[in-house]
Amino acid sequence: MTNNEIVELAGMVSELLGTLSIAYAALAVHHRFKNEHKVDDAVFMEMSREMRIAFFGVAFMLIGFSAQVIGRFFLT
Repeated sequence: MTNNEIVELAGMVSELLGTLSIAYAALAVHHRFKNEHKVDDAVFMEMSREMRIAFFGVAFMLIGFSAQVIGRFFLT
């Protein structure tokens, strides 16, 4: 692995970690707010839907990152 590839991989990992950190913070706030039970059913259902969408988003981020790493560093 060349120095350029190492720097590129470090950038990709840093970007993924930053994105996942933001996603975690948003999910943690949703989870805490949802568990307080001080919201009506419509808000509760919407927050549950948003959390499911966020989990799918995190999964797609991880799949995309894995595909990029495999494509750039193992299939060339």
